[in-house]
Amino acid sequence: MTTIDWDAAAGSFDEEPDHGLLDPAVRDAWAGRLESWLPATRGDVLDLGCGTGSLSLLAAGQGHRVTAVDRSPRMAELARAKLAGTGAEVLVGDAGLPPVGERAFDVILARHVVWLLPDPVAALAHWFGLLKPGGRLVLIEGVWGGVGLSAARITALLAPHTERVHHEDLAGDPRLWGKEVDDERYALVARAEPPHRHTEVVDVHLILRRGPDVLLARRADTGYADGLLNMPSGHAEDGEDVREAMIREAAEEIGVVLDPDEVRVALVMQHRGPGGGARMGWFFVAEYDAEHPPHNAEPEKCSELDWFPLDALPDDMVAYCRAGLDGYRAGEHFMIHWHEDGDPIAHRPDGPHRAVALPPAAERTGRVHHIELWVPDLAGAERRWGWLLTRLGHLPYQRWASGRSWRRGESYVVVEASPDLSADHHDRRRPGLNHLAFHVADRATLDALTAEAPAYGWRLLHPERHPYAGGYGHCAAYLEDEAGYEVELVVRSTPRP
Repeated sequence: MTTIDWDAAAGSFDEEPDHGLLDPAVRDAWAGRLESWLPATRGDVLDLGCGTGSLSLLAAGQGHRVTAVDRSPRMAELARAKLAGTGAEVLVGDAGLPPVGERAFDVILARHVVWLLPDPVAALAHWFGLLKPGGRLVLIEGVWGGVGLSAARITALLAPHTERVHHEDLAGDPRLWGKEVDDERYALVARAEPPHRHTEVVDVHLILRRGPDVLLARRADTGYADGLLNMPSGHAEDGEDVREAMIREAAEEIGVVLDPDEVRVALVMQHRGPGGGARMGWFFVAEYDAEHPPHNAEPEKCSELDWFPLDALPDDMVAYCRAGLDGYRAGEHFMIHWHEDGDPIAHRPDGPHRAVALPPAAERTGRVHHIELWVPDLAGAERRWGWLLTRLGHLPYQRWASGRSWRRGESYVVVEASPDLSADHHDRRRPGLNHLAFHVADRATLDALTAEAPAYGWRLLHPERHPYAGGYGHCAAYLEDEAGYEVELVVRSTPRP
């Protein structure tokens, strides 16, 4: 801010070419610029720090309704004389807080004013409050002899109020100043539109599991990815959390009514389709219930429902959905899948790889990486361990000539028929591995697994004491397979009934 006696300066103010606009060439240059900054249709213009009213006179001459404000009574007096007969109103007041009451304007014009204000941040905020929606703030400023405000500085001050700021260099047009200038002079035209806050659609996807299989739906007549497979899915609505959205979409699309406790988070993926905007996808897992099987509840959007092996997914899928299932199978929890414009929507095995897994912020040291069991009969072990591990939530992971693996999170279990085996049977009573123990959600799940186990080559140990063979309060099933391996399936400790 500077202290200038504007009343004393008023008498000679118009002698500067860009103040009085007495030179027809200078006046025409400013008139042309002003015409480009102001609306093409008649509007309400507030000229702040108007001086003797030269720019107000040009705006009025272009058909606008002008209100001019200056803190100097002498400047305002000269402006009234200059604007006589135009219908313009001239007020005496502070440009930072103009005396216009609740009126709103299409344009606020301020030339060489902001740099003089004691609190430009507050003034700009107030000015934006005086603009009509979509209105314009036209600021003409510069840096002269080390004083003033740079365009970068004022643009930064405008940032909290708008993202639409047009910059024009005025130093290169000597007609505006009546001479050549070599300092910074510019105009900023800012629109009264709030800064754009980034938003993303939140969508939800259901990985419905039936053992090693997942349910997929073929899209039809939706206008996006029709003919391709994806999971039952939709997006969260206003006021709805992602779990509520998933439960609702499952009921609407496949007629499955899920309880909140049945829905588990598999992974979160930020994704973008080719040429589209970013979306945040939540992938949930739920188990198939034979008593309430899914059906196609939206045939107008879906041509078929079918089950597919999780470890042998079809290629004709929506690319990011396929990437989500591949990430789930690999035990990932956070991913990005970012299409570039021109990428196909459909998964292409030989196409660009867009999926990026994001590791969680957790300590890896000390976690179990994998457990490897050497087995004498790979086919039998695959049948027995494949059933058990899949039922326990592990996913088929690796497959090679002599081995198989199933993964859960970052850990996996391997069964391998190694040529280096020294025996044809596992003896859990010898030094070495005695058994593996796994958590089971509840007693009902334990009973179901125990009932199914014999069909897959497992027998129940200690049946006379089941399910408390481990002692009072320890509810578990002890199973042994045909090759001599033992597993313990443990329910959260509960007292004996």
